[in-house]
Amino acid sequence: MSDTTTNDPQAGTTSHELDVPGATLAWDLRPGTDPDAPILLMTGHPMGAGGFGTQASHFTDRTVITHDPRGVERSTAEPSDLPLVERCVADLHALLGAVRDQVGDRPVDVFASSGGAVNALALVAAHPDDVRTLVAHEPPTLGVLDDADAANAAWAAVHDTYMARGWGHGMAHFIALTSQEGEFPDDWSDEPVPDPEMFGMPTADDGSRGDPLLSQDETGIPSHELDLDAVAAAPTRVVIAVGAETGDTMTGRTSRAVAARLGTEAVEFPGGHGGFLGGEYGQMGEPDAFAAALRAALDATA
Repeated sequence: MSDTTTNDPQAGTTSHELDVPGATLAWDLRPGTDPDAPILLMTGHPMGAGGFGTQASHFTDRTVITHDPRGVERSTAEPSDLPLVERCVADLHALLGAVRDQVGDRPVDVFASSGGAVNALALVAAHPDDVRTLVAHEPPTLGVLDDADAANAAWAAVHDTYMARGWGHGMAHFIALTSQEGEFPDDWSDEPVPDPEMFGMPTADDGSRGDPLLSQDETGIPSHELDLDAVAAAPTRVVIAVGAETGDTMTGRTSRAVAARLGTEAVEFPGGHGGFLGGEYGQMGEPDAFAAALRAALDATA
C-alpha cells in the first residue's frame, strides 16, 4: 500500500493516490478550521468525489475526505472475483487508515449516499471501530424488501439489458427500475424497455460494457446481503436517511426497511435521492437545506 500527494494550494485541497490490492484510489482532503472536529468522509457509489463538492463547502469547520471508488473516474481497478461490496469495504478501511496517518487519529463521521451507503453499512459491520457516526442516505440493498426476489430479478433484468443492448437502453431500463412505486411485480422484467430517446439518451450501442453502475451483476451492490445484526451491535451511531421526495420508490422502501431492521426509523432529509447535489452531474437538489439536516444528524447526541 502506498500514498502519493498532489497539492492544490488555491483550493486548500490536497489530492492523493492510495494503492490497495487490485486498485489505485484517488482521494481528496479538504482541511477544516477546527482541528478537534471529527473527520467527515463523504462517499458514494458509483458517484465519485465530484458529486460532493457542494456539500463539502458547508462543512469547512471539518476536515472533509472525498474519494473516487475503485474503477470510478480517477480511480483504477483490476478485474476481481471478489464481491464488489467486499472490495469496497477493504478500500474504505484502508482509506481511513491513510487519512488518520495524514491528519491524526481523530474520530470519523461518514455521510454515505446510495451504493456508498451500502458499502458504509458493510464497513460498520466489518470494522465497528472505524466510524463514530454514519448517516446512510438511501442504501439500495434489495434483500431487506418483502419483494426481494422480484426486486433482484428486476435489477438483473436491467443488467441484462445493458449487456445485450448497451448504455442507452440499460440506463433507460434503470430509470424505469428506480421510478417503480411500490413492490415489483413478478413479471416486471417482461415489460418493454423504455425508449432511451425519451430521456435524451443514445439508442446506438458503442460496444462498451464498463459502466460502473450498469455492469454490476448479481455480485454487485444492490444484491449484497448486509449483516444488519452486526451493524446494530457496533458502537457506531447509525442514521438511515431518506429523501422527502423519494416516496415509495425502490430506495425509499429499502431505506425504511433497513431502519426498521436496525430498530429505528428513517430520518427524512430534503429532496430526493440526489437531494445533496448542487448542480454536480447536471442535477440540482436542495443542498443548503440538506447540509443543515446532515449537520443536525451528525451533531445529535447518541
